[in-house]
Amino acid sequence: MMNQADIETFLMLVKTQNITKTAENLFVSQPTVSHRLKSLEEELHVPLMVRRKGYKKVELTPKGEEFALIADRWLALLQETQALQNQDDDLNLRIGCTNTLNSTIFIELYRQITNNPDLHMRLNIETHYSYQLYEYLENHAIDLGFVYHHLHFKNIIAEPILKEKMYIVQENSTALRKTRLRVEEMDPKKEVSFIWEANYQIWHDQMISKGKGVYLEVDEYDLLSEFLKDKGHWAIAPLSVVERLIRQQPIYVSEIVDARKPPERITYMIINKDLSETRTKAVTVFRQQMDVYFEKRGLKTDHPHDDLLGEHKGVCEF
Repeated sequence: MMNQADIETFLMLVKTQNITKTAENLFVSQPTVSHRLKSLEEELHVPLMVRRKGYKKVELTPKGEEFALIADRWLALLQETQALQNQDDDLNLRIGCTNTLNSTIFIELYRQITNNPDLHMRLNIETHYSYQLYEYLENHAIDLGFVYHHLHFKNIIAEPILKEKMYIVQENSTALRKTRLRVEEMDPKKEVSFIWEANYQIWHDQMISKGKGVYLEVDEYDLLSEFLKDKGHWAIAPLSVVERLIRQQPIYVSEIVDARKPPERITYMIINKDLSETRTKAVTVFRQQMDVYFEKRGLKTDHPHDDLLGEHKGVCEF
C-alpha cells in the first residue's frame, strides 16, 4: 500500500528532477530516495522515472506524468483527512503560485496571514509553473492559484488581480545612467532574459532578440537576481520584481520610453468553480487580506503610477 513518505519523495523528485537535491530537501540519504521510488514503481507495476546515463537529471515517463497528478490529489486528500481528525476552527487553504510571484509579492502577505492569530488560517504553499497550476486546480490538488497566463479551462475562473508596468533594470556599476531609456540602447548580448508571459515574448522577439534568440534566459527570480550582479547585465522586469531587487542589491532603474512599450504583466487569480463551502470561505478570507495588502503596497489591477518607485528611480545603492 502506498505510504506518505514514498509519495512525498516522488513529488519532490518531480519538482527537483534530481536525486541529490531531493535527498537534501527531505533530509534523507540518496539511497533512501532511490529505494522509495523503486518501492512505488514496484507497487504500481509501472516505471515512473528514468535517469539517462551520464546525466544527474531524472525525467518522468508518460506514466510518471499521469501519476504526478494522482499523487498530488492523494497527498491532498491525506492531509485533509488528517486535518479532519485534528478538527479545529482553523481555515485550511492550499495555494499554488509561480516562483517569482511567491518571491516578490506574496511572501509578505503569507507572513501577515499566518502571524495574525485572529484569522485562524493554515496555508499550504506550492510553487509550480503557470500551466501546471491550471491542471492542479482542475484536479483539486490546490484550492487557489496565481498565474501569468490566462488559459481556458471549463471549470476554472480566471480573474485579473494585478497589472504591472515594466522597467529596465541594470547592474549598477556599469549602468547606462538614464532614467528614461529605449530598449535599442541596450546590448542584447548582456540581457538576462525572463519571458514573463506570451504577449511579452512576442514583443521581446520583435523588439530585442529580433529572431536571433537570446544569450541568457532564466526562469526564476533567484537566477535573475544573481545574474544582475554581473557587470554589464540588464533585464526587463515588472514593478514588484524591481521593488524586490531594490531591497536586495545595487541596481539602476529606468523607465522604458519606446513608442511600442512592453505589455504590462497581468497576474490572474484562478479558482475552481466546484469548491467546497469551507474552501470557499478560506479563499474569501485570503482574498480580503490580499486586497488590503495590495492597497497598502500600491499594487492594483489598474495601471500603476510611474512615481511608485519614488526615490528609487535611477540608481539604487543599498
